[in-house]
Formats: sequence, structure tokens, C-alpha cells
Amino acid sequence: MAKKAKSLKKSRKVYSAADVKLLRAHSKSRTPVSELSKLMKRSEGSLRQKALSLGIGLGHLR
Repeated sequence: MAKKAKSLKKSRKVYSAADVKLLRAHSKSRTPVSELSKLMKRSEGSLRQKALSLGIGLGHLR
């Protein structure tokens, strides 16, 4: 009998109030998204989507 394949779906990491505050601060200081991604341990796409939903710009080349 074959084994069932495990689901490889990752759970989403919710943005806390501290994460949002940090994102806003780095938006103001125009930190590059690649640096911010490593700092917050989130993907660049995730950070960009959150910034878009908050209505703030992100990155140093905006």
C-alpha cells in the first residue's frame, strides 16, 4: 500500500505591530528591499505586498 504524501504547504507568518512599525521606519529611511528582506526574514514579494496594503513606498529607487 502506498503512503500518503505529506502536505508541503507552509504556514503564513503574520505581521505583528512591531513588524509594521519596522517596515514603516525602513520605508522612511529608504532601505533597499533586499537588505530589509534579510533583516526581517521575509521574502521581497511579501514585504512589497504589505507595503502596498499599508499605502507606503518601499525601496531606495522609488
